[in-house]
Amino acid sequence: MLIRVRRDTSETAVSEVTERLRLAGLAVHRTDHDGQVRLAAVGDDTALDWNEVRRWPAAESVESVPVPFELASRAFHPADTVFSVGRCTIGSEQLVLMAGPCSIEGEEQAFTIAAAVARAGATVMRGGAYKPRTSPYSFQGLGEEGLKILRRAADAHGLAVVSEVMDPKQVEQVARYADIVQVGARNMQNLSLLREVARARKPVLLKRGMAATIEEWLMSAEHVLSNGNHQVILCERGIRTFESYTRNTLDLNAIPVVKELSHLPVIVDPSHGTGMRDKVAPMARAAIAAGADGLLVEVHHDPDHALSDGPQSLYPAQFDELVRQIRAIAGVVGRSV
Repeated sequence: MLIRVRRDTSETAVSEVTERLRLAGLAVHRTDHDGQVRLAAVGDDTALDWNEVRRWPAAESVESVPVPFELASRAFHPADTVFSVGRCTIGSEQLVLMAGPCSIEGEEQAFTIAAAVARAGATVMRGGAYKPRTSPYSFQGLGEEGLKILRRAADAHGLAVVSEVMDPKQVEQVARYADIVQVGARNMQNLSLLREVARARKPVLLKRGMAATIEEWLMSAEHVLSNGNHQVILCERGIRTFESYTRNTLDLNAIPVVKELSHLPVIVDPSHGTGMRDKVAPMARAAIAAGADGLLVEVHHDPDHALSDGPQSLYPAQFDELVRQIRAIAGVVGRSV
């Protein structure tokens, strides 16, 4: 339930309302919008008489949230969620450009790519140290050594770091090196992992599952939000359909739909969304035009010899040209790079 508190209510009275709701067994989350406190009371609310709650002096209105993802909804939090990571402010007018290799393969590779993407205009370096691969015989990442290399390369060029975590036991380690902890498509509904990344108190990049509906995706975000971490970035990375020409079907419809339903920032991964280098730039341009808050792009200086995802990785010169194009589109839609 959503309680809008009267504007003239003191903080002491707001605290009293919060405590009464908690004593009834509910978790209470607060947001402030346009000078008004909003309280989302979630959980089993059968112990409360909501008609009585409506008569509480501090309650201006009491209503049910029309969607199951209450904390992720605009009903609870009407304004866009905005937070800073390194040199970028995610969810703001500024577009966030995250770029780098699928996997960290070594020192020279990481530093070469970090220099290239920073020079082009990226503010966050992506790179995998733990790689979920379809084949158990494919390169699985360098583990903690890969995270150390990624951190050094990013720091050398003023970049923040985003890297994927696959297991709840890895969260503490990945969060030690990464500024943003990524939950991959395969783990979107790994609830144990979602709880752990929430507790790490680092921003979470939550990729949409391969066959997930928008509601299921937002409900996964709800698990992170309900555990006290409100810095969630949603990432559309393509879904599995009957189409076989591209790796996945990049669902650009999801951008305006999610923007209407939720206050959380939305970025797009056109690399995994298409799986084809020559399709990455067109879909990246389309994503920004459709309202995305940023991009997650795979870049490699020698993709023909990359240990993973070479065919969908841009050459540095291609990424540089893409950023130039994105700047032009950003100006048209009221954004900046």
